[in-house]
Amino acid sequence: MYKVSLLTRDGATIAFDAEPSDTLLDAAERARIYLPSSCREGGCGACRVSHASGEVELMSYSDSALSEDERMAGDILLCRSQPRSDLALRAPFDEAAVGFAPVPERRATLVAFERASPAIMRLHLQYEDDTTYGRAAQFTAGQFVELTLPDGSTKRSYSIANAPNWDGTLELFISLQPNGAFSNYLRDRAAIGDTLRVRGPQGQFTLDDASAAPRWFVVGGTGLAPALSMLRQMAELADQRPCRLFFGVNKAEDLFALDALEALQAALSQLVVTLCVWKPEKEWRGFAGTPAEALAQALPAATETPDIYVCGPPALIAATEETARAAGVPHDRIFSEKFTAA
Repeated sequence: MYKVSLLTRDGATIAFDAEPSDTLLDAAERARIYLPSSCREGGCGACRVSHASGEVELMSYSDSALSEDERMAGDILLCRSQPRSDLALRAPFDEAAVGFAPVPERRATLVAFERASPAIMRLHLQYEDDTTYGRAAQFTAGQFVELTLPDGSTKRSYSIANAPNWDGTLELFISLQPNGAFSNYLRDRAAIGDTLRVRGPQGQFTLDDASAAPRWFVVGGTGLAPALSMLRQMAELADQRPCRLFFGVNKAEDLFALDALEALQAALSQLVVTLCVWKPEKEWRGFAGTPAEALAQALPAATETPDIYVCGPPALIAATEETARAAGVPHDRIFSEKFTAA
């Protein structure tokens, strides 16, 4: 039996015991400590932490969940790591992201859905009253939920786009995939009044409130959703720190939630939004290229090193991390959440 100590971003220490045959995630859950995770198979990176001291053995995992650069910097995946000695770990999330009870499972009603762009669906869900959790949508801005289709056949995870609220509403942006089970449901069968099971909130991709640095968000496609949640939370709290958003899509027609971005710019006068189109038409007047390329142009002129929050496909994450590190942004000031199509 080994001793494991996990230091959270806000200075709390989480301790538990682990057997050599345990994954660190399983060992924590046996102690009724529920650390941020999602796929549990080394494919998503949601349970990534930094390994400070001690020996671990990493089982197989996807390079998209843990890159070679991240591994060399000392990062590990809790779901794929077994202890070989006492361990000291550092988490890129606050204590609030750690659960001491199982992840909530609730029911929600589909109250609205519409195309946000040709390939993106916008959903609004309303939590049902629950004897344990009430009605409120309580989560930390940037987290995600796992949805199960009404027939129970398919589960998928999606980031929440709105801010926490007492009304119990969730806004989600879902990319429509060819022949995807959830996508086919939304295209062909979804109806107002459908009931879906919601497991969450989950995830560690949240704001570091202890940092006073400017916040720069680099997002691609539906990676915009958690950034919207964080920025909306900042607007509600009248947070006046400098912030920028680099939002990228392949074609101009793929842009979405522009009304939400306009509302945020009205509420956050310091917010600078850069819309990036990778393959623009001739009439496009915004930035031509990826959000990582826009970031590379902006960083040299920054008067203060920002915290970088990046969400999107693995290629965008890798390019953004490389760009940010080359500009002198420390590894621990780059926060990321990768996603891939199911």
